[in-house]
Amino acid sequence: MDPERLEQITARRAELDELEEQLAKQLAEVRDELVVAERVLERVSEQISDERALVASAPGQVGSRAVMLLPHRTPDMEENMLPPDYQRILAAVRQAAGPVMARQVGEMLGVDVTVRARLAPLRGRLVSLVDRGWLRKLPDGRFTTRL
Repeated sequence: MDPERLEQITARRAELDELEEQLAKQLAEVRDELVVAERVLERVSEQISDERALVASAPGQVGSRAVMLLPHRTPDMEENMLPPDYQRILAAVRQAAGPVMARQVGEMLGVDVTVRARLAPLRGRLVSLVDRGWLRKLPDGRFTTRL
């Protein structure tokens, strides 16, 4: 083999060896950063869980009115985390033989369903329960429990 070619191969191998060392060092640094990031994520997740539990039980403020914040449903969350009015709505939907309209839920709860203005807040609460994962709304407008 040509000595010049042999010298080129040797030089290229040295470059590749150096590159391999640099990449191994970078990989070790990335792994260390990943371990730190996982720890940070774990701590932040714990803080968020704690804050959600605190927020779920504390009334919020909208304008000058105190309002109860409705928590999003999670697998470990019980219905008793909901405000009492929402617990009654959820129980009424569960007691129904199948999917129900807001009017039927109102009747079950003793709301005067002949007055449209009395039904609108109930419908709003049903939609809030849907938005937060506690109920499901069918395309025809009826409400049912989540599976």
